[in-house]
Amino acid sequence: MLNFERKGNGKEILVLLHGFMENLSIWSDMEPHLSENFSLLKIDLPGHGQSDIIAEVQTMELMAEEVKKVLNDQNLQKVHLLGHSMGGYISLGFAEKYPEYLKSLTLFFSTYLPDDAEKKQQRIKSYRIIEDAFAHYARAGVPNLFNPNERDVLEGKIETALEVALSTNNMGALASVKGMVERTDKKHVLESLDAKILVLAGKHDNAVKTETMIKNLPDRTNIKSYVLDCGHNGHWEKPTICAEIINTELLHNLPKHLVF
Repeated sequence: MLNFERKGNGKEILVLLHGFMENLSIWSDMEPHLSENFSLLKIDLPGHGQSDIIAEVQTMELMAEEVKKVLNDQNLQKVHLLGHSMGGYISLGFAEKYPEYLKSLTLFFSTYLPDDAEKKQQRIKSYRIIEDAFAHYARAGVPNLFNPNERDVLEGKIETALEVALSTNNMGALASVKGMVERTDKKHVLESLDAKILVLAGKHDNAVKTETMIKNLPDRTNIKSYVLDCGHNGHWEKPTICAEIINTELLHNLPKHLVF
């Protein structure tokens, strides 16, 4: 069983899945701003935080199955599922396999598009450095995930992100990277899912091709998208705005496209 924490007594269950080289602690800045109507279920994904590695190659679908085990253990059947980055990829895998569990799906600085050939090669080339020089890998990569125009303001948050990354089991990170290389296009999930779909993206996100991703979203009334003036880590860069969008969109309704 994956490590998890529950917080709050709201009637709506919001399941939070962190990203690569993160753990369930990353939501602390957003939590105070999330509606009291939510009960939060925060999960450490396989090989991250206090959860064990489950396979040499942790595919998104395999990790989605582990998330479902937590929901079953907690007797939860209708939830709001939100995933940051890799957590979003896992959320898409979950939505594909278990759509009946979802009231909503939120891609939080993530994408339904697969890696292109260049990105896949970058991931494959990272295998050895993750295994042999993980601290160097984390220190080189984490700062680039934040808005480059606000590095000075975000210095403390970057340090926090780096601390979380360095606490990750390097072999858990390696198994997850191998799984991400195998990701497939999940646009069909967004085209067929009846649940509400929310997309939060960053204008300065170096990990996601935001413009392409937003432009190619299916034109469906259940899909809402927001582009924020930040990088890849809205939970640290714009926690209040992100929380308010989540509160408003998942508990109420707003016009289809708004850009901050």
